[in-house]
Amino acid sequence: MTTITTKVLAFSLLTSLGVMTSCSDFGNENLNPNAATTPVTSALLTEAITGVPPTTATGALLDGVAGRLTSLAPEPRLFAQYWSQTQYPENSLYSTTFSDWSRYYAVTLQDLQTIINYNTDAATKGYVAQFGSNNNQLAIARILKAYMFWVTTDRWGDIPYFNALKQDTQVTYDAQQSIYADLFKELKAASAQFDGGTTVSGDIIYSGSATKWKKFANSMRMLMALRLSKVDPTTGKTEFAAAYTDAAGYISTNADNGLVQFTEANQFRNPDNALFDGRDDYGVSDVLVNKLKDLSDPRLPVYAAPTTAGTYSGLPYGLNRNLLIQYTGANEFSRPGTKIIAKTQPGYIITASQMLLAKSEAAVRGWITDDATTAYNAAIRASWEQYGVYDAAKFTAYTTSTKVAPTTADFLAKIGDQRWISLYPNGNEAWIEWRRTGYPDLKPTQYAVNESKQIPRRYGYPNTEPTLNTAAYTAAVAKLTNGDKTSSRVWWDK
Repeated sequence: MTTITTKVLAFSLLTSLGVMTSCSDFGNENLNPNAATTPVTSALLTEAITGVPPTTATGALLDGVAGRLTSLAPEPRLFAQYWSQTQYPENSLYSTTFSDWSRYYAVTLQDLQTIINYNTDAATKGYVAQFGSNNNQLAIARILKAYMFWVTTDRWGDIPYFNALKQDTQVTYDAQQSIYADLFKELKAASAQFDGGTTVSGDIIYSGSATKWKKFANSMRMLMALRLSKVDPTTGKTEFAAAYTDAAGYISTNADNGLVQFTEANQFRNPDNALFDGRDDYGVSDVLVNKLKDLSDPRLPVYAAPTTAGTYSGLPYGLNRNLLIQYTGANEFSRPGTKIIAKTQPGYIITASQMLLAKSEAAVRGWITDDATTAYNAAIRASWEQYGVYDAAKFTAYTTSTKVAPTTADFLAKIGDQRWISLYPNGNEAWIEWRRTGYPDLKPTQYAVNESKQIPRRYGYPNTEPTLNTAAYTAAVAKLTNGDKTSSRVWWDK
């Protein structure tokens, strides 16, 4: 395992946006002559993906992408109704009013920006080239940086973007529409930057494969384009088609899935394993279990563990504490399946099933001319194969059943249901897609405690922003229909 010998880590003074500090007043008095003065960029890349030291369990990449919060409840999974809470249901009742983004900006994004800085600075680019050609490092760092900004803006809406990592003391929030436009350009430019030089080390997603990173970037462009389906379908169609037809391709087979491969070592173990290490805070929701039962879906034994009676029983979603105590005291319920919470279970970021469903939706919308049903069925098969449950006869019966086979009238709804099933346990993406499409037809808990009594549509800005970055925060909040609340909607959420 690669370790970090030194790292330039930024700390925020205002909005966790990376203000560098130094001890220049003391000359060379505090400098260690044996310490490296240029960071090991391969170690920074690994840290940006997974998180080091082991106490963090997972970096902000998976923290944001897969909703895998290890120090907090995984709210997106609760919002998407994948899981229910067993005894402390506050987050299932939507008590969350804001979320902190400091790990995104001050750790993951700053790590990636440091990689970019040292691979472009004439004084350091020669040294760090030992960890991969400068262009290859830049391409990967730019793609991951774009991904993290995408996750961040989809969670909060308008965010600091263009000047976020330039060490300014006051940083304005940029419009999500402008951020999307720039991310489309950035992904294209980053993909074109790969060269035939030394393979990048420290990449535990694709082992430095330029071919696969280009597919990842195109896949991200396609998913971003679909985000615009209601707010700007013309741009969405153009961007989707451009990425879909790009010669580099997109993630269409499980062999190209974007995933983090965890190992037995604690600092690289599946963060879901850490969530259930000596704790029993979550069960698979009755919403998910009942849906899989209704469809006779073979993914059920993978997604959920059986009770001691050998049955699958979802934990009722959204009960208040008194009702939860009564229910769990009298009933067994299913926890996540052993495969899902295994130490070495990969952290899936973008999958073939996800992209084939995106292709099917684009075909239904008339954005591309491919057959929507073929792509839809291929997506289901890819998900079954991803989890090792594919059987030809069962697949035929499943995809031809009236509950799964789409019609003209319900095609988007069927895509939405299958997207929700196949994304499990990626709660963040499932929550975002529910916000965009309204599928599946999730109902808020009757015991909701938030102001709208509805499933949250966004996160509130960090609670330090009103006092530490007042002008920028005030201007951003003024653009939100309901103010800085979870009921306000981001730009594309119409």
